[in-house]
Amino acid sequence: MTTVDRVPTGLLDDLRDGLSFELEEIDEILAVMAAEQAGERARDGELITARLGLDGERPETLTMIGARYGLSRDRVRQLYTRAVGQMVRRVQATGHPDVGLFARRYPVGWGDERLVRALLGETYVTDSDIAAQDLAYLKLRLAGHALMDAKRMAGFVFQRIAGWQQRGRWHPAAARPVEPVAGQLIPLLRRVEWAGGTAADLPELPIHTIDADDDARGHVFAESLGRETTFDTALEARLLRMLDESESVATFTERPVVAGYRLDDVERIHHPTVGARLTDGRVLLIDVVPLGRVAFHGNRAKLEAARAVAHDHGWGWLVFTGSRLGVPDLLQHSVEARREHPLRNRLAHGPLDWAEFTRYRENADLDVVDVTALALRHNWCWERGPFRMGQGPQLTGGPGSSPR
Repeated sequence: MTTVDRVPTGLLDDLRDGLSFELEEIDEILAVMAAEQAGERARDGELITARLGLDGERPETLTMIGARYGLSRDRVRQLYTRAVGQMVRRVQATGHPDVGLFARRYPVGWGDERLVRALLGETYVTDSDIAAQDLAYLKLRLAGHALMDAKRMAGFVFQRIAGWQQRGRWHPAAARPVEPVAGQLIPLLRRVEWAGGTAADLPELPIHTIDADDDARGHVFAESLGRETTFDTALEARLLRMLDESESVATFTERPVVAGYRLDDVERIHHPTVGARLTDGRVLLIDVVPLGRVAFHGNRAKLEAARAVAHDHGWGWLVFTGSRLGVPDLLQHSVEARREHPLRNRLAHGPLDWAEFTRYRENADLDVVDVTALALRHNWCWERGPFRMGQGPQLTGGPGSSPR
């Protein structure tokens, strides 16, 4: 079996089955390329990182990036396309960084359907639907696919995602399938961290963000609400459908509050995915972060801010990881001392870059779940774009605003 044969081909029941450090290596290579591009144009590096989610956070819409720089959505697209073209040509001319992994993972000899299914599987595991077409194109070009072939297959990826997003606008003609065991709501509720006191009311409508109407977002009609709800990724849509179908949920609202927080001395805001009021009157705030990315530094800061806002409102707090493993399970995940201690002892002496980290985790035979669990348990600072892992500062959520 080749490396690529293990790439997930569909929407997995449990995201754990699609995790690998190869996905991390791909992002590390792209981050190195973005850093080199930033050496020529600083804004290019920032734009590529935000668009592709190379810092480990979810990719941003073109509209959101444009708002940050005072540019139109079309202008952001033009700047991004130019920068990516320059990155690809630089790699082709210099051979740096080594992109052999892309050729092995997305071989030129594969047919369109097999490649598209593999790319869609990676999109779901990394929660990167917003930039799926851009990521697919870049991966295929670096794998050696011709320009027009890469554009065609990336277009197929976009069409698949856009197709099911649009089909979600209307009542289905047939009964929807029962969610697999990992997607049932009741097991998720056992992971909720409940707050004490009286719960504040849940807003009826979502907060309107700058990019609320961006065409990268999907829509699904929620029968229990009698209105359309919006989502950014298939993983979010899966959660919204669970809430819509559950007899335990009285109502829910996507993006109900704003959570303010500070990351690397920069004030930022976060919109938690959804709030839900249960039939017993309790309210909980739920954030969607895929299993393999829940320990990244930026995501941890974001989640801590959401947790603080939830508890300030007397609400419970939950992270939906797309897996049977949630944050409480990861904190209890057992790693043998002989495998944990070498990496833990090394981090006590300073941070690791990607090459040194790879040697340690390969020697200890640590997989993504092991490292994620250790990072959460020991408060390691797992940074991306480029990779850096070290002892982390105490994370605290910033002030959050009141509901609308």
